[in-house]
Amino acid sequence: MAIFLTETDRVIVQGMTGSEGRKHTARMLGAGTKIVAGTNPRKAGTEVGFDVVPIGYGKETREQHTVSIPVYATVADAKDATGAEVSVIFVPPAFAKSAVMEAVDAGMRLVVIITEGIPAQDAAEFFTYAQERGVQLVGPNCPGVITPGQSNVGITPPDVTGPGRIGLVSKSGTLTYQMMYELSDIGFSTCIGIGGDPVIGTTHIEALAAFEADPETDLVVMIGEIGGDAEERAAQYIKENMTKPVVAYIAGFTAPEGKTMGHAGAIVSGGAGTADAKKVALEAVGVRVGKTPAQTAALVREILQ
Repeated sequence: MAIFLTETDRVIVQGMTGSEGRKHTARMLGAGTKIVAGTNPRKAGTEVGFDVVPIGYGKETREQHTVSIPVYATVADAKDATGAEVSVIFVPPAFAKSAVMEAVDAGMRLVVIITEGIPAQDAAEFFTYAQERGVQLVGPNCPGVITPGQSNVGITPPDVTGPGRIGLVSKSGTLTYQMMYELSDIGFSTCIGIGGDPVIGTTHIEALAAFEADPETDLVVMIGEIGGDAEERAAQYIKENMTKPVVAYIAGFTAPEGKTMGHAGAIVSGGAGTADAKKVALEAVGVRVGKTPAQTAALVREILQ
């Protein structure tokens, strides 16, 4: 069982013919992702060959092989030809808004936006556009979604962990990978990097709700960071809706107040948005909060044992 993404999902790569798209398409194929098409209006009708090296859980017994992925002019064309319902976007920031809207118009169920540096106004526009049409967005500026041993849509290293019963939702890409590594002996149902930009398509709360409904997720790890009030709002949701244990890690306990740190959304103003304030809010509703990834992993082990 998994949320958002399973081994049966067919995936389209928007920007597959670019350097980043090619590199990560090869890695996604190696993880077992069912990539069925790419898009590029200038290269429609061609195919791109990939040398697939199996990587990640359960891939040790597979042999290296070569596949050719067809390129279509539009997402709609690719969907009509392949039946895909998931798209992942690797296009430059200037073209990201139109790429997302194209995927939404084509009726994709899930659109994962890896691109960073997208203007907040563009993100707000395509988020509203997708929301009105019932399309789930993940990102932008995120590592994507991985269901270990099944499918990997994005740039998350597929060989860090195998399948298990922990759900992970994180604002930070690198901390996603770190937590996967810290708990690799237990494994994960699904790991979602939601991104740390001010406007994102999937929130902590939406991921928490999905993990709560997943019968094969026993515990959820939530990684947040300073700035905004997303973690405080998640705390209220956990209090009112979650029956499964939640363990959290908040990045930025030592960050100076009033200074923008890392992600565009990570700014502390007054007493709001600090790591300590988020820790207090989460602990008030029964969430145990670690001050380091290793300490957070230790809390997970303690609860599961």
